[in-house]
Amino acid sequence: MSIWSWVNGIARSGLTATGDELYHALAGPGDGGSGECVTSASVLGLSTAWGCVNLLAGTIASLSRDVYQNNNGIRVPAGDHPLQALLDEPNADQSSIDFWEQINLGIELHGNGYSEIARNGAGRPIALLPPIPPEMMVVRRLSDGSLGYRFYEDGAQRNLPETSILHIRGPGGDPLGGMSTLTHARNVFGNAQAIERTTGSTFRNAIRTQMAMIAEKPLSTEQMDTLEKRISGKYVGAMNAGRPLILNHGFKTVPVGFKPEEAQMLESRGFSVEEICRIYGVPPFAVGHTEKVTSFGQGLEQQLLWFQKTALVKRVKKIEQALRKQLMTPQDRAKGYGVRHNFEDFLRADSKARAEFYKAMLETKVYTINEVRALEGRPPVEWGEKPFIQMQDRQFGDELPEEQTNDDPPAS
Repeated sequence: MSIWSWVNGIARSGLTATGDELYHALAGPGDGGSGECVTSASVLGLSTAWGCVNLLAGTIASLSRDVYQNNNGIRVPAGDHPLQALLDEPNADQSSIDFWEQINLGIELHGNGYSEIARNGAGRPIALLPPIPPEMMVVRRLSDGSLGYRFYEDGAQRNLPETSILHIRGPGGDPLGGMSTLTHARNVFGNAQAIERTTGSTFRNAIRTQMAMIAEKPLSTEQMDTLEKRISGKYVGAMNAGRPLILNHGFKTVPVGFKPEEAQMLESRGFSVEEICRIYGVPPFAVGHTEKVTSFGQGLEQQLLWFQKTALVKRVKKIEQALRKQLMTPQDRAKGYGVRHNFEDFLRADSKARAEFYKAMLETKVYTINEVRALEGRPPVEWGEKPFIQMQDRQFGDELPEEQTNDDPPAS
């Protein structure tokens, strides 16, 4: 449901919202020092912000979320746990990646992701309904110490207890909600919006000619108006770039030029890119900004690994712990059940890294042949259930192994 649908619903139903709710829903976090109004729509209109938010939300949503059981320090896959089916298909209207991308968009922009939990008679969650827009949610501490959630749906106010809302918080750690990026970085976003607006206005209204006209004698108001209309009609805009000015007598021309570098617009736009990337912890090259970094070699690889280890790991751990705390019963948690994002999904697009990973796992006897084949979607082989060792590492003087038959597995 859009914000405007919510407002129209309130008007039709005669309900009212508090001033704070209307302010945050309609006006966003307010303007920065630039005077620009900072909202979700305006910030996503910045290509760098769009790139960062889309990269973070989409990457995390594309990872698989697996339920496991911690058995004496060993994580055992628990795909038969009821929560696994819910994570794979949250509701009837959305796929898993669509649902989690929407949740993560709310976290990146507003610091919070919300979804209503549908439970069965036994209290088990059976569905995660489509995410609630964070700007429409009010969280408060109730008299009994629990949290209450208030939002509007189809023009009606709804109040739900904390057991009915999945709440994933962004940075900050406040039980009432994470820190909103739009609010705390509104000056950065506002300045970037002002630069974009100024740049667009300059190129929309600028005269694309290399010459200026200077009259030898003062012109009357009528003459000035006529001249301005002719210039505006024939020489303003990108389509008229380079068209020569045709002058009457009594005028002289002087060369003029407009260089964006002189107004520092290009430098300012580049600085805004770096500022927004710094806010989200995204390497600038990941959103197409390679001005100050090499586009090849180990430099980009190391930045990508740093991005995965810092920006992504912190975010997915917040999701994992929220899912375990809010969707699992105390009995499940006591038995060691939990949720873990599978970062090995990144190897799917890198066959070389995937091959090196499998080789290392086989040599250290972490994986068996059949486990590797299963990850590659291939059927098991008869001899693939046992790990292999390197025969050349045997101690000198040991007896040689018996001669292999044709039925024996190949030497590793």
